[in-house]
This record gives sequence, C-alpha cells and structure tokens, in this order.
Amino acid sequence: MPIYLDFNATSPIHEEVLEVMLETYKNNFGNPASRTHQHGHQAKQLVDNARKTIATVLGINANEIIFTSGATESNNLSILGLADFANKQNKRHIISSEIEHSSILEPLEQLSKKGFKIDLVPVGASGRISVDDVLDRITDETLLVTIMHANNETGIIQPVKEIGDAISGRDIFFHVDASQTFGKLVDELREIKYDLLSITAHKIYGPQGIGALVLKNKNYKRPPITPLMYGGKQEKGLRPGTLPAALIAGFGKAAELSLKNYQNWSIVELDIKHNILNQLSEIDFIINGDKDYCLPNCINISFPGIDSEALMLSIKEHISLSNGSACTSSEYKPSHVLQAMGALAENAIRISWGPFNFAVDITPIINMVKSFNN
Repeated sequence: MPIYLDFNATSPIHEEVLEVMLETYKNNFGNPASRTHQHGHQAKQLVDNARKTIATVLGINANEIIFTSGATESNNLSILGLADFANKQNKRHIISSEIEHSSILEPLEQLSKKGFKIDLVPVGASGRISVDDVLDRITDETLLVTIMHANNETGIIQPVKEIGDAISGRDIFFHVDASQTFGKLVDELREIKYDLLSITAHKIYGPQGIGALVLKNKNYKRPPITPLMYGGKQEKGLRPGTLPAALIAGFGKAAELSLKNYQNWSIVELDIKHNILNQLSEIDFIINGDKDYCLPNCINISFPGIDSEALMLSIKEHISLSNGSACTSSEYKPSHVLQAMGALAENAIRISWGPFNFAVDITPIINMVKSFNN
C-alpha cells in the first residue's frame, strides 16, 4: 500500500475510536430520541457524554453544540441559516476571503444571487489575510464575517483571534470554520471570540459523516439561525433527523484523544515537517505561504516547471497526496487558493500527515521531480 500523506483531506480512524463505534453499533443501537425504554436512554447518554467532551475541548457549554453531518453542513447552516434574519434586519452584507473552502464560497454565491453583497478579502503570497482589510470593509449593513481558522490547502493559520477581538461587542456575527484546527490548536481556539464555529470529526482520527456547529450564547440568546431542513425537533429544531449515536460516540472519543495528546502530537508532526524539508533540499521547490504561520502537519509546495497532476499520477503507487481540496477534486482545476496567493498553482502539491507516520520517506517525489527535470 502507498504511504498516506493526505491527512488534510481526511485522517485514518483511530483504533480506539473504531472500538467505541463498534461497541455502540453492537450494544447501544437505540434511537437517542426514544425516551420510553433503556435502549434509547443508553444511546442518549452516549450522545450527551460526547457533547460534553467536545465542549470541554473547546472550553464552552455543551448546550452550545449542534451535531451535523460535518463541517460542510455546519458552514451552510451558518451562512444560509442567517438569511431570514438578515432580510428582516436589512443587513445583507457579508465579509469573507478569497481562500475559503467551497462550502463557504458556494453558499455565499447563492446569497449573492438573492441580493446580498459579498466582500471577499484578497490575500497575498503569505496566504494570510489582513485584519485591517476585513475591518475596513465593515459597514452598518454588515451581517456576518466568516473566516477559516487554518486553510485546508496551505495550512496557513488566519488571524481569527485578532478579528474576533476587533468585532466583539459589535452588532456583527463572526463565524469561524475550524475544520483543520479543532483538536489540534486547542489553546488558540479557546481564546477566539466567535458566534458560530464549524468543526468535524474526520480530521482528528474520528469517523466521516459527523461534525458540529457551535452556536455561542450571548445574553442567553443563540444566533438567529433558521433551519435548512424540517421534519423533527432534534438538536433544538435546527438539525432534524435521528442522531447517529455511533458516529457521535466516535466523535467524542476522537475529541477525548485529541485533548489528551494534541501537544505531543504537534511536536511529532513538526519533527516530521523538518524531516520532509531536509529531504526536499535535494531539489528546487517553493513553499507556498508563510511558514511561520503554518500548521505543523502539512506543507504546500510548488516545483517550478513540473505539472503537479502528472507528478501525483506518477507516484500514486508509492504515495497518496493531493494538490488541493478533496471537495473540488472531481474536476481538476488550479487551486483558487494558490491563484489568489499568486503561487504556481499548476505546479503545487499538498503533503499532510499525522503523528503516526513517524519517518516519512518522500524519495519517490524527489526521484520523479529529478526525472522530469532531466
């Protein structure tokens, strides 16, 4: 099997997480909403415990967590769910950035078709947006600012704490997509002042298909989100449907493991990065983004003159990696993130790993780049 180096797309499930999920499927298969029997009660307890664990990681109240199918749904609910309130308040201006995930940009595009004004803050070669660029765009009609915590393609950490501090107390909602940082930048996330936060399980060795939206209470009121689906009162009426107890229990276990290990895992991941960069010193490459503001578990690099698609296809029997977001990879197009940065998008690959990779041998990449240059 090839070595897996695409952790930013999805991480392998942790063995302890899988054990919890299998136990739930076998012995706690009840519907958490069934209140008249023990099976339902036990399933609800699992959900409640997972909710509390995730809340502990974030340093928030458990009742501020709404379970969803993942960060994509959470992002859509955050943006589209505010549309009714925006129309009533005549506040239809939203600020975001050019480097957001498609699950942010596409809902924003839908709102723009309905008369909303969307401001996308540009980004330079550093891959970091400017706080001033965000604040300078705020008007009396601004409803929402939505900025990701760390970019999924480059790993560059955005100044969301500074933005949150600057707009805290103003009549503006602040949403953060923390898909890549939940369970990793634990201390940093706890310090951010936000109203809405999207997280997912499958980036931290949990199952795919489960995530959450955090709705922070202000003056005992949560953000005025309107549900996107109807048919049940689960999750405070915001996300109807039977709660997947096994997936949620797995999410909770993954959150527990991340809280216990995130500091040590980060050290190991940074050591792996240094090792990868040492190996790459044999060939010409460009790091995309400011390395001083990058997650420890990934790197985005361009090889001048080398087509990244051809490179990845040539080494797929040895290494699994990507050149962008898995959510937009069905039809190859140069990365909108790298294009916004002015980087060599068609020559770029993303390498991302976890603490369990230990020694990462990227000799196949180096040898293939050398062969292309000959």
